[in-house]
Amino acid sequence: MAKKSKKQRHESRAGGTPATVALTAAGVDFTVHSYDHDPSHPSYGEEAAEAMGVSPDRVFKTLVADVDGALVVGVVPVAGSLDLKALAAAVGGKRATMADPALAERTTGYVRGGISPLGQRKKLPTVLDDSAQAHTTICVSAGRRGLEVELAPDDLTKLTGAVLAPIGRG
Repeated sequence: MAKKSKKQRHESRAGGTPATVALTAAGVDFTVHSYDHDPSHPSYGEEAAEAMGVSPDRVFKTLVADVDGALVVGVVPVAGSLDLKALAAAVGGKRATMADPALAERTTGYVRGGISPLGQRKKLPTVLDDSAQAHTTICVSAGRRGLEVELAPDDLTKLTGAVLAPIGRG
């Protein structure tokens, strides 16, 4: 992976987002990608893939679900969707539903469309779709709309304490 760009180093010094601050503190190699967010785009993740010119199977969205009364993060490719039953099974639960967006925002400290699996206000159990292992690097939200971070899936797994499981479909 390429060395950190000047922009990335500057953003880290200036405080960055909680996600980029966490990555910098961990000493992980990562690259920040920014683009102009279009509020009228129907999909945050697909918009990111298009704007960065990256295949949608390498750009992962962060979704917050309620599994048996507890919040859990599912990280899946933007090209597909989250299999709620598989997510519940991956964390030993029985039933999962998508979390209330306002609760997800309050708990993670991020806004919808900018929720990162990294640097969350309250660290939630995280499950990363096992398709991430097929790539040298993947992109996830860096903590705000129009900002993505590219890193190795193994680094994301270590930093979030994620379980790898087949939770994506499509």
